[in-house]
Order: sequence, then C-alpha cells, then structure tokens
Amino acid sequence: MPDFLLPDLGEGLTEAEIVRWLVEVGEEIVVDQPVVEVETAKAAVEVPAPFAGVVTTRHGEEGQTLTVGSPLITVEPQGGGLTEPGVVTEKQGSGNVLIGYGTPSAAPRRRRSGRGAAVPDRPAPRRPAVISPLVRKLARENGIDLASVTGTGPAGVIRRTDVEAVLTARTAEVLAPRENGDERRIPLRGLRKAVADKLSTSRREIPEATVWVDADATELLAARAALNAKDPARPVSVLALLARFTVAGLRRYPELNSRVEGEEIVVLGAVHLGLAAQTERGLVVPVVPDAHRLSTRELAEAIGARTAAAREGTLSPAELTGGTFTVNNYGVFGVDGSAAIINHPEAAILGMGRIVERPWVVGGEVVPRKVCQLTLAFDHRVCDGGTAGGFLRFVADCVESPLTALGEL
Repeated sequence: MPDFLLPDLGEGLTEAEIVRWLVEVGEEIVVDQPVVEVETAKAAVEVPAPFAGVVTTRHGEEGQTLTVGSPLITVEPQGGGLTEPGVVTEKQGSGNVLIGYGTPSAAPRRRRSGRGAAVPDRPAPRRPAVISPLVRKLARENGIDLASVTGTGPAGVIRRTDVEAVLTARTAEVLAPRENGDERRIPLRGLRKAVADKLSTSRREIPEATVWVDADATELLAARAALNAKDPARPVSVLALLARFTVAGLRRYPELNSRVEGEEIVVLGAVHLGLAAQTERGLVVPVVPDAHRLSTRELAEAIGARTAAAREGTLSPAELTGGTFTVNNYGVFGVDGSAAIINHPEAAILGMGRIVERPWVVGGEVVPRKVCQLTLAFDHRVCDGGTAGGFLRFVADCVESPLTALGEL
C-alpha cells in the first residue's frame, strides 16, 4: 500500500500543521481529491491526493505538525493494486501538489465498473462550503464546528460574517472567564511563529539605526486627487505614491537596496518592493517584483492586487518572499511614528505615519497643513547616517513636492 507523503511546499517551507482532515479511514478517494487542510508559515491550503484508492491510515492528528516528506496518508490502490482499465494509479497521478499554490486543475476522472461500463468516481463526502482559509482559521481558533454553521453566501458558502455571528452569540460566555482573571494560552505556531522567528533573527543579527523626519503632505494629497480625477478607473493611493518615491530613492542610494551575506554587502540591481500588511492571519509582507520597471499607475495596481490577496489569504509563498526593501504604512493604525523592525535579510524599512492637520510655517507664516512623519530603520553595516539621511530627505522632498518629483522620475 503506497504512502502519500507531505509534498514539498516550496520557498524553503519544511513543515505544515494539520488543520483538518477531509477524509476518513476506510473512505475511497479519487485523484486530486483534497484529503487534508494544512497551514504553513505562508498560507492555509488543501492538499490533494495524487492517486486513487481506499484510505487505510491517517498519519497525524489535527493540530500536529508534520515535516515535508513524512507520511500523510496510506492508500490501498483500487482493485488490490491491480490496474484496471480507466483506473488512475499513483504513477498516473495528475501531478497536482497543493490547491491554492498555482497548480493546474485536473479534469474529472472516470473508472470502470465490474461490467466494463464507465461510471463517475464516487463524489467526496459533503463538507462545509468554505472557500476562504481565513474563515476556517477563525472558526478553528474559536472552537467552532463549521458543519454547524449556516452559510449565507452564494450556494450556501460560509462567510466570515457567518462565523462572527456565532461568536457574537456566545460573547458573554467567552468573556466571563477573562473578566475573572483566567489566563489564555495561544500556541506560537504557523504564521505567528514564522513572524516571531524572522523578527528575532532581525534583532539578533542586524545593528539597526533609525532616522525620521516630518513632511508636509498637503501637496501629496492634492496630487493624488488630481491623478485620480484624470483616470478614476485606475486610482492611485498614497501608499503607491510613497512606493514610487521609494523606488526612485533606492536608485539614488542603492546601498539601502542590499543585504549582508557573510563578509560581503550584496547591492542588488532589481527592486522587489515588500509591503507590510496586517491581516487576520497576522503580519505578512507581499512583494511586488521588479517595482523599478513599473509606472506609477502600474505600481498602484500591483500594490492593490497584492494587499487584497494578502487580506484574503490567497497569496502563494512565492508572492511573500524575495523582497529587497519594505514600505510600511502604519498610519492606518492611527499612529504618528514607529521604530519598525527590518524585514530580514533586507537592509532597511521605510514607514509612514498618519497624515494629520498641524500648524506649519510656510513663507514665514503659520498655516494649517497636512503633515506626516517618515521613519527609516536601516542596517548600519551597509551604510552610515549620511546615506540613510540622504535617502529619507529625498523621499520627504518628493512627498512635499510630488508633481516636481513625478515629472523628473
């Protein structure tokens, strides 16, 4: 009986946690039928079986972490190992590895009955209609059985609001123990553990320094309004403009688009721009590759698509790695500044605080202006304060005079 091993998840991922089994022991499965939902440090995905047969063993319990290459399920081939006409065996599998990781969809398979007539494969048992891994995670973390939740989405799909409705109904019961001082323990695993490991590595290895400056963003907001009025179908966000100025700044100060490898500083030619994004699963950094090749509107569209996918939990591991510099708009949290931690192994991270109206001196007079704080945390091994300050001042000047900056980029 062949074992189906936990497949290579790619992008350096070596383990995954079993979230939920989708098949039972003794159940007959077909090629490409999802058999288990797992969560890696990057995303929650369903793993399809590469061959058909009857499940004889499930290797692992829900909540258990398995390493790549370890047995996942054991399957007894249909017909006791004999290949019947029309029956798909392991060697004839589709090659699909992980649903949600960009693998191609396989066509429906058919098998032969005892009389030789083609009959459809037995469909998989009915499972709760859930599309978003975020909904599954929300339910799992709060102990909600999705089979008991009524979906209000199309075709009965269970949405986040459906799970939240269940949570609301039991709020009093959940909060009462906390008010009495009882503790809660949350396992540090999955994405949270991956973030913790990366931030710890950054603090341990990178001697970082931080510089900041206040900038008058009044003209930045006016420029964005003008751009969006000209082409409302392709809107440009403040973050997109900041990203555009960041890319231009890195072309002038390339030391900040680098990383340290052993005894060498590797200055990178391409700018793969990371965007710190807070999601329900935690902090992720989707990457826009080759940002230096994109126009302002193209960059805005790429950022919009990446951040939306991050919130939906549909980004692949490849879209969450490979960044060379990160931009963080922590102003959305209503704060002015932040001493951000560098996204290891990058050399710097630029942050932007909230834009608020403040008194500002213009032409010798105090007038109300829209002001924000820009902060740059940088690896002091790759450059000194002069370079870091020069980069930050360049970006700030672009924020204060965006039309002039865009005209020269």
